[in-house]
Amino acid sequence: MEHSPAIAQALTEVGPRLKRLRTERGVTLSALAQATGISKSTLSRLESGQRRPSLELLLPIAQAHQVPLDELVGAPEVGDPRVRLTPRRAHGNTVLPLTRQPGPLQAFKMVLPASRDTPNLCTHEGYEWLYVLAGRLRLVLADHDLTMGAGEAAEFDTRLPHWFGTTGEGPVEVLSIFGRQGERMHVRAKPTARASG
Repeated sequence: MEHSPAIAQALTEVGPRLKRLRTERGVTLSALAQATGISKSTLSRLESGQRRPSLELLLPIAQAHQVPLDELVGAPEVGDPRVRLTPRRAHGNTVLPLTRQPGPLQAFKMVLPASRDTPNLCTHEGYEWLYVLAGRLRLVLADHDLTMGAGEAAEFDTRLPHWFGTTGEGPVEVLSIFGRQGERMHVRAKPTARASG
């Protein structure tokens, strides 16, 4: 099939664009292959321009990176810079994914309803960091039963029996950063000035 020069140019730019998007996000070919179900060699050939892009390949890649398809193929900007995140319901909670790429750490904003006030402890692989935005959060972690207010944070190994919810007084808004394989969030603090002595 013969393409116009503009279409031919757009097609040649897809591979470099895919590689740039993946490397900017720090995602390996192996991680992307696992997230998309596309072989590592096919992804490599697609990025190097040796494989023609198709919807069957681009749609899972767009989904894995959580970007619109037009970002992969270089469609013109429509002028609206806002990121439109879609909240979803999970076990009665409203969950808004904040991370737009596959990877070891995932971030979420969660709104827990006041009715989520009965502990049901669970354990699983991973490491979690929670920050209370609004309301009062109840965190049950092994033998600890804590109540946290807005501006407080907690971090814990999710292999410990745990549960978090509300105190029953009202809904709670929480930021959560979760590492599936136990990756911990790294916090960098501004160095304090040393007193000269």
